[in-house]
Amino acid sequence: MLNQTYETGPKKPGALQKTPTGIVGLDDITGGGLPKGRPTLICGEAGSGKTLFSLEFIVRGATEFNEPGVFMAFEEKAEELATNVASLGFDLEQLKAGKKLRVDYVHIDRSEIEETGEYDLDGLFIRLGYAIDSIGAKRVVLDTIENLFSGLSNQSLLRTELRRLFHWLKEKGVTAIITGEKGEGSLTRQGLEEYVSDCVILLDHRVINQISTRRLRIIKYRGSVHGTNEYPFLIDEEGISVLPVTSLKLNNNVSTERIPSGIVQLDDMMGGKGFFRGSSILVSGTAGTGKTSIAATFANATCQCGEKCIYFAFEESPNQIMRNMLSIGMDVQKHVDDGLLTFYASRPTLNGLEMHLVAIHKQIKKHKPQAVILDPITNLITVGSVSEVKSMLIRLIDFLQEEQITVMFTALTLNNIVNEQTDEGVSSLVDAWLKVSDIEFNGERNRGLYIMKSRGMKHSNQVREFVITNNGLELIDVYLGPDGVLTGSAREAQQMHEETGKVIYNHGLSRKDREIERKRKALEAKIATLQSEFESVEEELNKVYVEEELVKEVAEKTRLEMTKLRGGNDTDNMNDKKSS
Repeated sequence: MLNQTYETGPKKPGALQKTPTGIVGLDDITGGGLPKGRPTLICGEAGSGKTLFSLEFIVRGATEFNEPGVFMAFEEKAEELATNVASLGFDLEQLKAGKKLRVDYVHIDRSEIEETGEYDLDGLFIRLGYAIDSIGAKRVVLDTIENLFSGLSNQSLLRTELRRLFHWLKEKGVTAIITGEKGEGSLTRQGLEEYVSDCVILLDHRVINQISTRRLRIIKYRGSVHGTNEYPFLIDEEGISVLPVTSLKLNNNVSTERIPSGIVQLDDMMGGKGFFRGSSILVSGTAGTGKTSIAATFANATCQCGEKCIYFAFEESPNQIMRNMLSIGMDVQKHVDDGLLTFYASRPTLNGLEMHLVAIHKQIKKHKPQAVILDPITNLITVGSVSEVKSMLIRLIDFLQEEQITVMFTALTLNNIVNEQTDEGVSSLVDAWLKVSDIEFNGERNRGLYIMKSRGMKHSNQVREFVITNNGLELIDVYLGPDGVLTGSAREAQQMHEETGKVIYNHGLSRKDREIERKRKALEAKIATLQSEFESVEEELNKVYVEEELVKEVAEKTRLEMTKLRGGNDTDNMNDKKSS
């Protein structure tokens, strides 16, 4: 892991310097880490995580910040510590070999102190000082302080030696953690450590309704502003993770970029562009309406764009979801193989709400997705009240908006007050709310989807029939029949009836067209016959006229020939014409 730096704003002259712990989330709520060169008290009941907390502080310092450390144990031997933290991936032997860590076990025998009546920390200072100087340690842990002072009954001497220990650590200039058991009516058994420490952190492990939750609270921090709330923290195979409470100032940046939902018709209902990036979407409906299919389709669309998605499943296993999605033509296994889709499945009763929030926060920080799905959030009611679930989701939404991550929730709607409250309570937090409802008509059940709200965009107000097919999800356009909106087989029957009517109508039109064509051809034939008869009559009349003209021409020629034969001329003929 790369070294990290924590910016806490401009450094003022003489401002308190801090040592980053490397523990996820802790440096955020402390404003940069623990007070540098000063002792910090970590207190809590048995099993709250004090030893692991302090040991991770040492290991992170050696591996991430190049600060060697000394772990002085008064309760567990070095071999036992190494075995205990090996499951977390911490190799103490390797750090010891590289002179980055020194583990020293000190045995305190109470009977020897009682017999001699002597108690002096000089021997401890010499031993601890040698360990610090041998590796140039910058960090020190003393675990636990009760064992160090267990044989001391003189309260006055105890207070003196305790102050002396804390002053010695400050003089050495090391950043120290001292662990202590929680006392009755006080943070520690002696009731003094919290007063002489510069920083006090209380760890708590509580069980409510048979579900355990670990919490951390900073009791005091001299010279520094710090978070004052209780913060849940998680111990898993990677160590400790602390979840800071998100800001309540509502000053997160927003994006105008739109991303597809995976359903083309749904994008069209939102102006053809889909959801805003970094927004929150709620899909609610009764059982079997296809909420998980909508969520998986959105995850598939995200991965198809080359972006990462984390699917938090609280009801079905990843294999079950992937198998079910194959039935609608969606292979999400390939996205898992490509590293774009990550499933995180667990029952809500595995952890408390805060622990679930820590786990979600940690997975998001680890995988850095562009989209997150929680399916379904109503199952979280089994480990918390409606108000607690809403509080958790507010913190989650704030965090995701700050990271510009789009989140989709699914919620089961039932006809009871609890679920209605959950549905309505969560819906006020999200940017878009899609509701899938059952439509029962004519003896069958169909699905309808509509957009209850979508902040910042114009959206359709129509109820679309929601159909799950072998090739994915579809939204059918609103179909109005004689009796109103029709869905399912009623819609298909009406469509078939109308298609049949169109066929009959088109057939009727075709028959009329053929009849008209026949009549047209008959009339054209009659017109052609009349035209032929007219041409014949015209030809006969022209023939008579030509013949008469030919007769006149022949007669004239004959007369002229006869005149020539009689020796006459044409003058006589002309005179004859005149006299006549």
